[in-house]
Amino acid sequence: MTIPSSAKTLIIGGGIIGCSTAYHLAHMGEEVLLLEKAGLTSGSTWHAAGLVGQLRSNANITQLLGYSIDLYDKLEEETGLATGWKMNGGLRLACSEERWTEVKRQATTAHSFGLDMQLLTPKEAQDLWPLMDISDIVGAAFLPTDGQASPSDITQALAKGARAKGAVLRENTPVTAILSEKGKLVGVRTADGDVACEKLVLCCGQWTRDLAKTIGVTVPLVSVEHQYMITEAFGVPKDLPTLRDPDRLTYFKEEVGGLVMGGYEPNGIPWAKDGVPDPFDFQLLESNFDHFEQLVELALPRVPKLESVGVKQLINGPESFTPDGNFILGAAPEMANVFVGAGFNAFGIASGGGAGMALAEWIATGAPPYDMWPVDIRRFGRPHTDSDWVRTRTLEAYGKHYTMAWPSEEHESGRPCRRSPLYDKLKSKGAVFGEKLGWERPNWFAEIGETSRDIYTFELPNWHIPVGREHKAAREAAVLFDQSSFAKFIMQGPDAEAALQWIASNRVDKPSGSIIYTQMLNDQGGIECDLTCVRTGHDSYYIVTGTGFATHDFDWIRRNIPNGMNAQLIDVTSSNAVLSLFGPKARDILSAVTRANVSNEAQPFATARQIGIAGCPVLALRITYVGELGWELHLPTEYALTVYDALHEAGAEHGLRDAGYRAIETLRLEKGYRAWSSDIGPDHTPDEAGLGWAVKMKSNIPFKGREAVAAQRECGLRKILATFTTGSETILSGRETIYRDGVKCGWLSSGGHGHTLNRSIGIGYVRASDPIDHNYVLAGTYELEVATERVPAQITLAPLYDPQMDRIKG
Repeated sequence: MTIPSSAKTLIIGGGIIGCSTAYHLAHMGEEVLLLEKAGLTSGSTWHAAGLVGQLRSNANITQLLGYSIDLYDKLEEETGLATGWKMNGGLRLACSEERWTEVKRQATTAHSFGLDMQLLTPKEAQDLWPLMDISDIVGAAFLPTDGQASPSDITQALAKGARAKGAVLRENTPVTAILSEKGKLVGVRTADGDVACEKLVLCCGQWTRDLAKTIGVTVPLVSVEHQYMITEAFGVPKDLPTLRDPDRLTYFKEEVGGLVMGGYEPNGIPWAKDGVPDPFDFQLLESNFDHFEQLVELALPRVPKLESVGVKQLINGPESFTPDGNFILGAAPEMANVFVGAGFNAFGIASGGGAGMALAEWIATGAPPYDMWPVDIRRFGRPHTDSDWVRTRTLEAYGKHYTMAWPSEEHESGRPCRRSPLYDKLKSKGAVFGEKLGWERPNWFAEIGETSRDIYTFELPNWHIPVGREHKAAREAAVLFDQSSFAKFIMQGPDAEAALQWIASNRVDKPSGSIIYTQMLNDQGGIECDLTCVRTGHDSYYIVTGTGFATHDFDWIRRNIPNGMNAQLIDVTSSNAVLSLFGPKARDILSAVTRANVSNEAQPFATARQIGIAGCPVLALRITYVGELGWELHLPTEYALTVYDALHEAGAEHGLRDAGYRAIETLRLEKGYRAWSSDIGPDHTPDEAGLGWAVKMKSNIPFKGREAVAAQRECGLRKILATFTTGSETILSGRETIYRDGVKCGWLSSGGHGHTLNRSIGIGYVRASDPIDHNYVLAGTYELEVATERVPAQITLAPLYDPQMDRIKG
């Protein structure tokens, strides 16, 4: 059968993700061609275990998984093909008090996101799952809407549904090359001829990385062996819920009267280090009974019946996993019109329906239906171009699939990777590092006699007192943060101002030396970037954004430079170190190391100037993220140690202290500063977030998102960001449910402790179905649900600390 010579959208890969994407594109009326190298499901879909759970730590990913369930519910009726979907519910066990705390916090998260997660006694759990021994169980949680499905059957149903709406699916048609001209996508090559396309979608599972690499696109995933056992039938009821036993690293589900048992061992085995062999279709790896034995030993005490039941098969199928355990979705930043849906970490069936929907909308409209940051391909960066580093980190993530998800937990593998020039100096001074996008960043500093590592807990952690020490120094003396990992760009060219004026929602037509805090909005008015621009010349700007957003923000700015404008964006992250000096004594310290006048009159807040420190040219930004007088000092990397030493020598008499990122977090919570990817993002507008003052609506200057902001101001707000406080004994970490007058109205996007106030602080949106205003928000009586317990909370729309900005602007 011949294949079309062209297609508007071409999908490579006929697993559940590719077929779901084709299904949704076809239902949107889009022309779509799917090419599969062998048969549909021949990669990893056909041997997937098929568990379908919904709850994730992010509301939108939970919503996406819920969409999958709604789709699977109706797919059989729509297509006439059985899907094997059954909503038999899902049980999750807790076998320790700490795990029980985690489960209770998960239940609160479920309530925040609209899921019915019920907490059960061990006996109630056993009534639902009679096969298990409950002697070590503390409690359990039950999600009635979870279930299981037949991966191959669902994929075939999606394929039939796609064809019914006009999609063309061709099996046994391997793509041998992706074709581009002058860096632009033009099509693909097959044995049956070339196919031109406008848009290309890579849904090739574990083959995606190597194929994408041929056009310079980074897809950080690796193959890992994943085994599960299928028993002989022994009368297991069909409606038995799926069971996850994370303390024993295992899961169970019913299959044709028997059980499927699998899990996530701590020592996962990587596969295909040098590339997936060809062909490898509808194939399995050799069963590794020795390796699987550790899971059997954990499973037998839970289900004693397994000792006397025959084993039908031990399936060993490689799956693609990622460095952070989340799948990969979205538009590749390296080449226009190339999209990726891959790396599904053995929950591709659960996410398949929703991921296909989101990716289809991304392809057709240029944007996902809602914020997809946790799975966005742009969350990755430079370390992820190295497959060996990716494999090391991915094996750690695989081994943590069922381990405790501690607050503030850091990865340990592949470290150190990216180090600032101050790394060794700070380590010698007690720095305990965290990692972000490969960068080693000091989280806190241990003093002599303190354990200089993180000890994780759901209670107050071992860094609580050290961070309080740093917090106090910032408020009363001065602190120095190494923020060299900031992403830093230069935009330059004759049209730099005009381009940035279009992309940024705040005015950038300011004099040289001005610092402009701005958002960058999408067409719905949502906040895509939250950053600082420094005008450094008539045709140049210096742009600073968060470490983790380097790839995302660079891509957003570059993509939105209007056609025909002469403006170039350059990443200079590695060129400049950043030392942030904050606190009431900051001016005294800075004055002692520079001849420049750093008085308030000479350099007021929100201005930047070149100064000299110890022979180093420094761009000094008068700005703060901690609510105190201070400067970000941007300087060539090679001067970092010299300037650091000079500042500490001058700061000794003023109580200058090194401080880390966890103090930044506690300080910014007291000040009510927003964090992108938690408090603000593409689903939130400036007005909803209390940032409308930074939007240039009073001018007649056009900018991206302006019409959406104007429309919202006409129609009113349905959610407003607020700050909540509770007693210091309450531990807030985010996702706690907000109740207004006894009715659920949202959840916390951030949570932590305010050391100056000695209160627990949370930030979150108060939501309503009708337009609301500040008076409505402040008129309510509020509670927060914390680990299923209701706690009274106070609310404010003003900063808790220094609301008049006196300390910052003095």
